[in-house]
Amino acid sequence: MSNILIIKHGSFGDIIQANGAIEDIKNFYKDSKVLLLTTSPYTELMSQCPYINGVIIDKRLPRWNLFYLSALKKLLARYNFTHVFDLQNSSRTKFYKKYILKNSIWSSTETILKNDQSKSDFDKEPVLERMEIQLKKSGINTKNIHKPNLSWAFVDINRVVKQHTINDYILIFPFCSKKHKNKKWPLFKKLVKEIKQTYNNKYSVLIAPGPGEIKEANTFNAKVVLENEKPINLNKLITLINNAKYIISNDTGPAHVSSHLNKKGLVLFGSHTSPEKVSIENENFRAIKALKISDIKVINVIKEVKKYLD
Repeated sequence: MSNILIIKHGSFGDIIQANGAIEDIKNFYKDSKVLLLTTSPYTELMSQCPYINGVIIDKRLPRWNLFYLSALKKLLARYNFTHVFDLQNSSRTKFYKKYILKNSIWSSTETILKNDQSKSDFDKEPVLERMEIQLKKSGINTKNIHKPNLSWAFVDINRVVKQHTINDYILIFPFCSKKHKNKKWPLFKKLVKEIKQTYNNKYSVLIAPGPGEIKEANTFNAKVVLENEKPINLNKLITLINNAKYIISNDTGPAHVSSHLNKKGLVLFGSHTSPEKVSIENENFRAIKALKISDIKVINVIKEVKKYLD
């Protein structure tokens, strides 16, 4: 039995997007052990994924940390991986190809580029299309890339939800990474007020903050979903999204979860990227975009919500 390695370090949205590709790889290598190299925030979630046989944690310490790189190389060498599928396609994983896993057969952006094609040009294409091209050129049948099945991640959250609402709920994600503040729409507080006036409290408005977001979440006039005063885990977050009546979000990981669950909802974009490039829109999950995300008006968001909610 051969061992296959998939590399996907994160972020949360990227991990979710890669699930279809991971399933396709596992289906192709049914008689092999497929392992995932990822970072610690996603270990618990991905350890439950039925498309892989195990998770290896990469601390992603600086590359000048030779002790760590030596230990990682020894760890990975134990598995004698025949193939590596680099779904991260970063400078770090390029380094791993050259120095850590150089004896394996690699599938990455650079291994499948045409002779006259640069990686920078290829990276302009939508993320799921890039992933599909990569796998197809590596001989993998692609059936699930555009519709990853996340049902394996669902858990019972009835007790958690009942602590916050007995109504159908609209779930909002007004946060973003500190590194990408230009993704953050500044009018969520006004939006919450408008939703309550429009629907006369027919729907509860819920927020599920992540680590470091609880204090800010409490500044919204919405119900903050916590468990033991801490953020809910990723399984419960995915299930909370799946059970929502509608989702409104910045361009964050939960927005990608919403999209791949084909939930009714809305994601807001400025000029940092496009919904087409990150492969986030579908028939139910739509995008509003503006050159400056702050130019998106509350009234326009409410108009979109009304198309789906009574």
